[in-house]
Amino acid sequence: MGGSVSCCISPGESPKIHRREVELEECPITTTEDVSEDTGTYLQHISDRELPDELAQEANPSDHPRASTLFLNKSQTDVREKRKSNYLNHMSPGLLTKKYSSCSTIFIDDSTVSQPNLKSTIKCVALAIYYHIKNRDSNRSLDIFDEKKHPLSREKVPDDYSVIDPEHKLIYRFIRTLFSSAQLTAECAIVTLVYLERLLTYAEMDICPCNWKRIVLGAILLASKVWDDQAVWNVDYCQILKDITVEDMNEMERHFLELLQFNINVPASVYAKYYFDLRSLADDSNLSFPLEPLSNKRAQKLEAISRLCEDKYKDLSKSAMRRSVSVDNLVGIKHSQAVLS
Repeated sequence: MGGSVSCCISPGESPKIHRREVELEECPITTTEDVSEDTGTYLQHISDRELPDELAQEANPSDHPRASTLFLNKSQTDVREKRKSNYLNHMSPGLLTKKYSSCSTIFIDDSTVSQPNLKSTIKCVALAIYYHIKNRDSNRSLDIFDEKKHPLSREKVPDDYSVIDPEHKLIYRFIRTLFSSAQLTAECAIVTLVYLERLLTYAEMDICPCNWKRIVLGAILLASKVWDDQAVWNVDYCQILKDITVEDMNEMERHFLELLQFNINVPASVYAKYYFDLRSLADDSNLSFPLEPLSNKRAQKLEAISRLCEDKYKDLSKSAMRRSVSVDNLVGIKHSQAVLS
């Protein structure tokens, strides 16, 4: 069974198969080296068809921290075009308005990986979704996310709704309205983007003008329940979007979970990767985070947070050391017992 063969017959090893030698000679085993394109279809070995779990995870950025995020790859084309245009026109936008630190003043933003800035994070997430829609590969979708079949409002959906790409401002206003009304956190916005890209990867679909609102709504709904301590109920979203029903929300949530294969886990490494990739997207798009001079009060606060994290890591390392020592002692005790016996 080690080689790739087109016929898995081994009568000498399996007593269940009884073949005559004449039949085996008439049906010789053909290896992959003997098969050419002209001989027709060839049956792959199962080991050739299945990818190891580690390789499958590395292909999915929402599961593996090393894989590059989809939105950052989608935005590179536009970023390169902007840089080329600025170079040809001898323009450098953002340099005059951007603040730089000096010997006397340090400028720092109030966004960290543990406490991101809400407004800036929502803008970056909306920009990531915008590039997803603009640079999509095709228009693969599912009926449950089609706004024509499941409208979010009683207003008539335009006939060209599936053709015109939404602007960044429209996506930002839609997400901001949901986050402001439901009082969601910036961390929830990052997890929303993780679930969105995981859906696109698992379901092999695209986010496009006809489904982006319902996909974003489903991702926000799931992220708010998983991340926030005080989850927002489906009926609460019906108060925000007046014309949607609870039954529709429940059905969309169920389909979303099934398409995610109920994988709602977001490792800390994946969360941090999405946070820093969003910051990279903001820098490439001149969407800078608000900078403020570092005051004495803010410096003392950052120092206190740093000390708290340092003490926490010291406690974790000490507990890990105690566990390793206890295991070594256990191994030594067993070895001594074996020698004495």
